[in-house]
Amino acid sequence: MMLNGIDTDIVVMAIWGIIFTIFVMKLFQSIRLVPTKSACIVERLGKYHCTLDAGFHALVPFVDKVAYIHDLKEETIDVPPQECFSSDEVNVEVDGVIYISVTDPVKASYGITDYRYAAIQLAQTTTRSVIGTLDLDRTFEERDLISAKVVQVLDEAGAIWGIRVHRYEIKNITPPETVKNAMEMQVNAERERRALLAKSEGDKQSKINRSEGVMAETINRSEGEMQRRINEAEGKAQEILTLAKATSESIERLAQVISSEGGQSALRMQLGEQYMKQLDGLTKTDTRIVLPGNLVNFEYWMDTIGLKDDKK
Repeated sequence: MMLNGIDTDIVVMAIWGIIFTIFVMKLFQSIRLVPTKSACIVERLGKYHCTLDAGFHALVPFVDKVAYIHDLKEETIDVPPQECFSSDEVNVEVDGVIYISVTDPVKASYGITDYRYAAIQLAQTTTRSVIGTLDLDRTFEERDLISAKVVQVLDEAGAIWGIRVHRYEIKNITPPETVKNAMEMQVNAERERRALLAKSEGDKQSKINRSEGVMAETINRSEGEMQRRINEAEGKAQEILTLAKATSESIERLAQVISSEGGQSALRMQLGEQYMKQLDGLTKTDTRIVLPGNLVNFEYWMDTIGLKDDKK
């Protein structure tokens, strides 16, 4: 059959071919392989039907549709830089990063239009409000406080949005150039003050160490001198005691020899020899010698010094 020069059979076959192609495509689309840590939200005739977890799933063609696909892994979202005013009216630029993950795919799909954009906006507004209560110096010190406050606010909203905020980190807090220069000058002044303080402390400790060293040296020298004198005194005392002991023993032995038989005669002879030796030495010099008149009477001389023999 011909219609305006076009074969109707060909038209019908083309239409059925298109319908068959669409059916095959829908049939393949109804087969879903959901990867691990992912979730698919299925709508049936425009209404929420079910959530597909990881694994193989078959849908009803032309009836079921995958409306949303969510990644359940933890993801990182950059928070763009924004201007914030501290309590002392200083304008600073702050940016950060949020770590979140989807915990309820249904709420993440129908609880809010875009949970990522909402988390960024809420993090920025919370950061501005927290920094507004701090002065400039504390904003650099209270990063943990700001992060904890942002996480707390996002967690409260995340319960409705089906997400969980794990942490929020501030990457940069950038003050104006004038404030930055003033802070650098303040830091340099503080460093110079610490350097001067450390130098003065070092000089002080050095002087203390030197004085302690001199004192210790003086004490050691005085103790050494004292010990030397003690040792010399003890040595002299020991020497005197030894000489006295030797003299005492010598006198005792001499007395024993003299009191023995023939002792006095031997003593006279020894004394006579020593006397003659002394006279011989004196005669060899120009020294004048005065001799007793009865020098030839040796026995009389012995009586004079008290060594006369009692035996007559």
